[in-house]
Amino acid sequence: MPFPPGSETPGAAAVLEFRPYDKMSQQDRDLAADAESSIEERAGFAGLEFSQNSDGGKWGYQQIVCPALPNHLLLQFTRNNGIGDVSVFSASIPRGGDGRVRIIPIVRRGYSLFSPAPINALTISAFNHIRAEEHADEAPAWLETGLCYAALAGAHPQAGPAEETDAKKLPAAPPGRLVIPLNGGAVISFTDVSTIPRPMRWTMTFNGKGRLVKATHSAEPRSGEKAIARTPAEVQGKPVQAADPAAKAILIK
Repeated sequence: MPFPPGSETPGAAAVLEFRPYDKMSQQDRDLAADAESSIEERAGFAGLEFSQNSDGGKWGYQQIVCPALPNHLLLQFTRNNGIGDVSVFSASIPRGGDGRVRIIPIVRRGYSLFSPAPINALTISAFNHIRAEEHADEAPAWLETGLCYAALAGAHPQAGPAEETDAKKLPAAPPGRLVIPLNGGAVISFTDVSTIPRPMRWTMTFNGKGRLVKATHSAEPRSGEKAIARTPAEVQGKPVQAADPAAKAILIK
């Protein structure tokens, strides 16, 4: 069981922070600078035209602060040349040197390079390698793990009911759920209420060895619409944990 029942109890909130460059620690800035050549090489293989001195617009990045993957520095790179010409990818850098720099392409000049990043086999494979490099003694918090995957795939996820702001009020959503199927493994699901105009439902299926084997990402049905039928692996078993209704992720711009 990758997330044994009772091993992690969500607190009052599930926090996933996006930290701008000027708020990062000097240690993390130095680690990112040391990995720049490796990031550029791997981004080049993916055709992302990465260069800090690109004539087509400069790349910037922010840190994805992921409690479930503490032994990696996670970054999200963006180059915005205007409407329809935005490129984005994520990068992971092992903190202890045990592992390798990895990138996850999200969009290149406004288009997905392959299938969409949230469901792409390359995203799933990179995520599994990153988790394997963690060498964690204990299973990480399951909801934070799901939020980290969503962030690496390009989302700025906010799970569960959102706080009301002066500008807008995001819709309430069901709490995140962890299901342990009868045949083992685990299924994490949560609704990202940060997406406009419709919340997005994320589901991640893990096998008994803790490897992510499938991810789905789709808009929540509108009132009156029929929900998409779940696979047996998603409905078999029973929910064993649920995030606190106040659970949320915080995006710092």
